[in-house]
Amino acid sequence: MSFTSDLISWYEANKRELPFRGTKDPYLIWVSEVILQQTRMEQGLGYYKRFVERFPDIRSLASGSEEEVLKLWQGLGYYSRARNLHASAREIVERWGGEFPRTFARIRELKGIGDYSAASIASLAFDEPQAAVDGNVFRFLARYFGYRDPAGSTSGKKKVIDEAQRLMDKKEPGLFNQAMIEFGALVCTPVNPSCDTCIFRDSCYAYLNQKVAGIPVKAKPAKVRKRYFHYLVITFEGGNDTRILINKRKGNDIWKNLYDFPLIETTHSLSSKRLMMTDEWKSIFLDLHPTMISVTKEFRHILSHQLILARFYRISLAEPPEQFNMHVAVEQLVSIPVPRLISRYWQKYFH
Repeated sequence: MSFTSDLISWYEANKRELPFRGTKDPYLIWVSEVILQQTRMEQGLGYYKRFVERFPDIRSLASGSEEEVLKLWQGLGYYSRARNLHASAREIVERWGGEFPRTFARIRELKGIGDYSAASIASLAFDEPQAAVDGNVFRFLARYFGYRDPAGSTSGKKKVIDEAQRLMDKKEPGLFNQAMIEFGALVCTPVNPSCDTCIFRDSCYAYLNQKVAGIPVKAKPAKVRKRYFHYLVITFEGGNDTRILINKRKGNDIWKNLYDFPLIETTHSLSSKRLMMTDEWKSIFLDLHPTMISVTKEFRHILSHQLILARFYRISLAEPPEQFNMHVAVEQLVSIPVPRLISRYWQKYFH
């Protein structure tokens, strides 16, 4: 038996039954790949099912609003992926009449699709022999062959892709790619891998040389940027309901096109008293007379390379400040796409 045939035999006996497995529909494969990147399977499955129930094909996604797409995505993070998914669906409809591109090269041209996703879609949907290397595959082959290149490095990625391409079953590339990913996810795990029952332990470099814990070599951690957010949760009476001011985030910062509250960002932590002495606070409220209802404890919200330290200041006004013209009824806030940090506050303090 060869490495490849052993792997595929293991996969067919041990694979998890997942709703997107067995399909040749490139749209469904694409959505599953985007959702499950850096998302736990248990969490991602629920999002996948809700997403394809609302947008079952490319044309329905292309015709949907970005706001609805972001609302369905809420809580997953990495919102640029949702925006890219939506933009690419529109491109497929406009450029190819709704027909998904059928080659790795063409798929790779779509916004937000990298080598891994393009290879996965091309192999699973169109049987193109392209190795799909994610973190699971990198870890598995780095340990098996003893590669010492840091995780995420260009040199390490090239070695693993070349090796996976060599090992690939050219007749069933999609099956091979799924087997590689599944083995890394279930057996050759980051912590406490199942080496004692691993079918490859007798030929695995890391196992034979007691190097499992040290491979892959970890890349140097990126520096984490601390940001201090002071959210102004401003309400006022408007007509027959209580209104709340909201802000749509723009530019290239985090959470683009999601909604949050008017914000004062500072370089360090400030007390409420010190915050009210800042030029930003004074420019917002001018001669208005805000009533401070409550201030929360600090929320910690961790992103890939950022740590958000946020406080929420619930404030009542007779009328909104002139520079803020976006507001909704308090009851409507749950229907618009907001970052997870905002929904955490809302669930804990506003109900």
